[in-house]
Amino acid sequence: MPLPSLNLSANLSFLFPDVPFDERFARAARAGFRGVEYLFPYAYDGDELHRLLRENGLLQVLYNLPAGDWEAGERGIACLPGREAEFREGVEQGLEYARRLGCRQLNCLAGIAPAGIPEAALLATCTANLRHAAERLASHGVRLLIEPINSRVDIPGFWLDTPAKALALIDRVATENLWLQYDIYHAQIMEGDLARTIEANIGRIAHFQLADNPGRHEPGSGEINYPFLFALLRRLDYGGWLGCEYRPLSANTESSLGWAKDWLAGSAPANP
Repeated sequence: MPLPSLNLSANLSFLFPDVPFDERFARAARAGFRGVEYLFPYAYDGDELHRLLRENGLLQVLYNLPAGDWEAGERGIACLPGREAEFREGVEQGLEYARRLGCRQLNCLAGIAPAGIPEAALLATCTANLRHAAERLASHGVRLLIEPINSRVDIPGFWLDTPAKALALIDRVATENLWLQYDIYHAQIMEGDLARTIEANIGRIAHFQLADNPGRHEPGSGEINYPFLFALLRRLDYGGWLGCEYRPLSANTESSLGWAKDWLAGSAPANP
């Protein structure tokens, strides 16, 4: 019996950077992608995004809940005491876009830990916010994900920075609608031991993202053994998406996709 294919989604915040955002949908479709993701949809009209998805035969796989003032350096507000009302407003905004775009998974960025705030307060705030968001999203058939992001290279001070911490937080929140987004690049920097962690927790992982390390470029450019991990995911019968969240070494994204040629022509799966 042949092993299952892998379902790759194009992260339009990273791929095809040589063209404006609205032109990246068509480029992704022509490259063979059937799903797309990006950081945020909120600067764009929902109807226009829906049109771009429909006209290019693409599924909206994932995006993040509002994450505070991104331009000012904020990277999420879920762990920040005093921002709970803003967080809840963001959950409603995320849900409204999910309804329009047919998106079944939203990711929550925990945020950078402010100086002087006790760890217990950050944990309690994030736990309560996630419990609220998970319940609201569940009532609309949408999954809530949390993503550990490395605090060594990309976002110094990011509070939720390891898969182990994220899994413990999921246990603490204790809801059926909270899942792990496992970014292989970030996990390699912070913990390593990728294959064993993935295999032990595959039932709790709703989405993967990928890039190689160092440099956050395409698979094959660094130290991560992606052929081994891809074979593992196929053996585990992983049926979700793998988001291509890397910076292509070439200005032309299509030239960076040789590693993915066996899967990009496949048919799109249903949203998990």
